[in-house]
Amino acid sequence: MEPSVIMSERRQLINLAYRMLGSLSDAEDVVQETYARWYGQSEAQQDEIENPAAWLTRVAGRICLDILGSARVRRERYVGEWLPEPLPERAEWAAPADPADPADRVTLDESVNLAFLVVLESMTPAERVAFILHDVFRYPFPEVADIVGRTPAACRQLASSARRRIGDARTPTTPPAQRADLVRDFQTAWAAKDITALIGLLDPEAVAIADGGGIVTAKLEPIEGAEQIARGLLEITTQLPGLTVLARTVNGQPGLVIQENGVTTTVMAFEFAGDRITRVFAVRNPEKLRPWA
Repeated sequence: MEPSVIMSERRQLINLAYRMLGSLSDAEDVVQETYARWYGQSEAQQDEIENPAAWLTRVAGRICLDILGSARVRRERYVGEWLPEPLPERAEWAAPADPADPADRVTLDESVNLAFLVVLESMTPAERVAFILHDVFRYPFPEVADIVGRTPAACRQLASSARRRIGDARTPTTPPAQRADLVRDFQTAWAAKDITALIGLLDPEAVAIADGGGIVTAKLEPIEGAEQIARGLLEITTQLPGLTVLARTVNGQPGLVIQENGVTTTVMAFEFAGDRITRVFAVRNPEKLRPWA
């Protein structure tokens, strides 16, 4: 098997692993380990594998399943709220001269929307893997079963359960142009310190979640209510008057990037329902902001 053929699967594997884990760095580690196992075989063993792409996917899927199981234990010890690692749009990658950068290979669509990834966090590892393999990447249930270690019927049930979780969390659709308008108005109101405008853009029961990972300052508990969120935002600008707030695409959706002295310190993503913002996700953990450096 030509090495170029094997390496051409890298993009698909990164896509798969990021959605399963919500972390680009973990996804990169999974793909590296997958290729290590492939090249750890003898040439004869490699030649016996009829479908190398399926073999690579099966190995990567199983590694992700193991990581998701241990991640639950790790996140119990995580300081404050845990959010997925946000991704910039392709045009904003830090190193365009390095096309081999795995980050550049992640396809941004609805299934990497940060709010969507947060819902995936509520699933069991088996539900998440079965759902992503079948509903997002269209793998048939017999292949999913081989990866998850369950019967095809059991995997069908897992995907169905995951679908219900997605349905329960679904909010009224907001058209893409309206999402962009809401975020732009949010940015303008924040810059103007217009608390009335901010409150008007937020759903009365909106929730803001910050992830500092215990490394940088961040609220350890979610902030609930439009007024409380608006006051918290104005408090930030009062404490740090030199902030620059930029409109950026975050995981394929309109978002904001906050910089201090030219350094990205926060990436904000949003969830929408109708003409209001219902969730504000603020990722501050610097370990999760590497692609934004």
